[in-house]
Amino acid sequence: MTTKRSLHILLIGNYAPMRQQSMLRFAELMRRLYVEAGHEVRLLQPTEVLGRLARNVNHGIGKWLGYVDRFVLFRFSLRRALTWADVVHICDHSNAMTVPWLRGKPHLVTCHDLLAIRGARGGIAEHRVRFTGRLLQRWIVSGLRHAQRVVCVSRQTARELQQAAGIAAAKVSVVPNALNYPYAPMPQAEATLRMRTIGLSLSQPYVLHVGGNDWYKNRPGVVRIFAELVKRPGYAAHRLVLAGKPWDADLAAVVAGSGLAARIDAVVDADNETLRALYSHADFLLFPSLAEGFGWPIAEAMACGCPVVTTGRAPMTEVGGEAALYLDDPADAAGCARRIVDAMGSRERRVALGFAQAARFDAAAMQTGYLAVVAQATAGSD
Repeated sequence: MTTKRSLHILLIGNYAPMRQQSMLRFAELMRRLYVEAGHEVRLLQPTEVLGRLARNVNHGIGKWLGYVDRFVLFRFSLRRALTWADVVHICDHSNAMTVPWLRGKPHLVTCHDLLAIRGARGGIAEHRVRFTGRLLQRWIVSGLRHAQRVVCVSRQTARELQQAAGIAAAKVSVVPNALNYPYAPMPQAEATLRMRTIGLSLSQPYVLHVGGNDWYKNRPGVVRIFAELVKRPGYAAHRLVLAGKPWDADLAAVVAGSGLAARIDAVVDADNETLRALYSHADFLLFPSLAEGFGWPIAEAMACGCPVVTTGRAPMTEVGGEAALYLDDPADAAGCARRIVDAMGSRERRVALGFAQAARFDAAAMQTGYLAVVAQATAGSD
């Protein structure tokens, strides 16, 4: 499905100093998909002005300086950009408070997850939110309620959105994410050279995890499951590779307490080709998340021929389909290890199922889905 004419599409992206890499990648993916469909696209992000005075805009005074950049100064640049735009796509629901600033311009918002909103309402014990954070999430929910169209990245996110914000199902669409990079198996010779540059070798089998230090990524749980797994036949020689952000104090303590620190490798802020090498030759991806909005690493791993072990709850089950091996309780490390040993089965079968499942998350399907929503948002605006 395509829109009737070439449109001027304004993308509202995230404040770059916050370093939300997945959201920055998502905005760039949307820019590419709209351009390929024949539209003119501009990506507008809050400019770092006062934020330059702080080391970190995610904490302390830096957060407040960033708020001025995002919620005060940005309004002026947005006002100017609206004169050009036919339709506005707010790429991350955390910017939904900008909806009233759009002055009735046709628009859509992508909602990636409800974790912060649920946490602000006391619905997540592991995620406590301060007073100012609760106010911010209320502001975001208000913007979502007033949005013209909302696109969710999974059916689970859509269900949670309707429950949390009371948004009518008629204005909510589900468009799964596509891979934001052409992940595919990397030949062993090429992977060997790339792994060498980060101090790793393919000579030992390894289990891979990809993710940050957010509570729901459950990195300490990954270490605990690995510690139980190496006690089982067939896994005594394995290493664990944790790819993502630098370890925080909690994770470092769990690694130290496991007695396996010498067998656990950190790969910090890996680029796409490094991730591709890691996925392509891992024994499997261990992804026991407690919650997700979508779960990109599941699809990425499957596209590289890497079996996936993840949590048996949505949306991980949506992304993993029949290809993934599911864990009932990610907090039960011994039980998870037994499940992996007992149920992994044929690697060749899981790889084949994974390739078929990953093919569902292609750019063409995502493009078609978003163009349909754009057409709905702009209907009658000619």
